[in-house]
Amino acid sequence: MSFRRIEDAPSEKTALVRVDFNVPMAEGKVSDDTRLRAALPTIRALQAKGCKIALLAHFDRPKGKRVPEMSLKPVAEPLAKLLGAPVTFADDCVGEDARNAIAALPAGGVILLENTRFHAGEEKNDPELAKQIAALGDFYVNDAFSAAHRAHASTEGVAHVLPAYAGKQMERELDALEAALGKPKRPVLGIVGGSKVSTKLDLLQNLIAKLDRLAIGGGMANTFLFAQGHDIGASLAEKDMAETARAIIAAAAGKCELLLPVDVVVAREVKPGAASRTCGLDGVGAEDNILDAGAESVRRLLAAMDQSATLIWNGPLGVFEVPPFDKATVDVAKHAAALARAGKLIAVAGGGDTVAALHHAGTADDMTFVSTAGGAFLEWMEGKELPGVEALKNV
Repeated sequence: MSFRRIEDAPSEKTALVRVDFNVPMAEGKVSDDTRLRAALPTIRALQAKGCKIALLAHFDRPKGKRVPEMSLKPVAEPLAKLLGAPVTFADDCVGEDARNAIAALPAGGVILLENTRFHAGEEKNDPELAKQIAALGDFYVNDAFSAAHRAHASTEGVAHVLPAYAGKQMERELDALEAALGKPKRPVLGIVGGSKVSTKLDLLQNLIAKLDRLAIGGGMANTFLFAQGHDIGASLAEKDMAETARAIIAAAAGKCELLLPVDVVVAREVKPGAASRTCGLDGVGAEDNILDAGAESVRRLLAAMDQSATLIWNGPLGVFEVPPFDKATVDVAKHAAALARAGKLIAVAGGGDTVAALHHAGTADDMTFVSTAGGAFLEWMEGKELPGVEALKNV
């Protein structure tokens, strides 16, 4: 994909930078600064160009009204500490006061503007609001891939008013996803897990047209096993999606090899340390819950990984939050991380549960790339155009 990068942006100008500072808060303070850290490379790259930096972000869902407890002001101080430099705050993202505060910044200075969603026009992508925001800067940088699937004034509208560039975090995300699905090294293996087929229909249909192999796990796999006529006992499944599952199996034939569990871990109860056993697909009892993939299924998946050049992963293989039903997910995560470390596999993963599972396995830092952008990552995998990304493309 060809898109404009910070290196192409002008120097010694004012940059309006859309970041994702929708951070967890506890008692009025930032409780997890991961998203603040993610913005640092972009801020520093613009400082190196002598630019003034005005940060745009949303926080929570104020629904177009000024809600004091949803102010971004508490974010300024922790960001300043991470940056090692002052971060001023403006109590609006448009208007004369914001313009004057930006004008007072030195070269390389940083200001955080108030919650864009305090304006009703933000989520409506109001062109007038986009113009008012754009009036504060000389060019626009989008560093919030996690909000790129939304056509809002600060994520898409401003990009049509000012010259627009991808920030460093956005750049990493787009380059990684292009390597995973755009122009990947083949063979490509996909892993899709999670509980429901119904929420990932578009994803499955897009992937079977692009992948060489697709492994299906989690509660989704139960629906597929049920659709194939297997007795799944008391397991979580969408039995009304059986016909859809059969249609996906048929559509994959001759295009993409589907890897479904051949053995499973079952238990009567879903609780830590619950009595469990591994059995073949014909050994699931009426009161059994399928809670994880079995050892043979994992072995087959690891072998498929060894034969692949690229892996893209969304969704755990079992109820990883409740040991011992985390074993398949952890084993697969560790194998993927080892291959990625050795330079034998491009391993890209994303989605909230997937990120949590990789951290649980202790492998998040060893994957080639881990996207924390849940909805945007999923829509990208579904093959949908993301408005915030489209606006950055070279045309």
